[in-house]
Amino acid sequence: MLWSEQNQPKVTINQMVNRIMTSGKLNRQEHLQLTSLILSGKKITYEEQNQINNIFDLIKMGKIHLIYDN
Repeated sequence: MLWSEQNQPKVTINQMVNRIMTSGKLNRQEHLQLTSLILSGKKITYEEQNQINNIFDLIKMGKIHLIYDN
């Protein structure tokens, strides 16, 4: 399933990252959004890319948990 622009919420990358960092949880939709941003080739700032990479690093370290809801 590809993430299309029409489905994107009106939330900034910074807002999403802050929510994830505060809660320590990342749901499937957010994971797809962040992955799509990195892989899409669209212009994101260096800071945004670092924020997203930090989220993925924290997942690997077990400090952010993926939530697989239905």
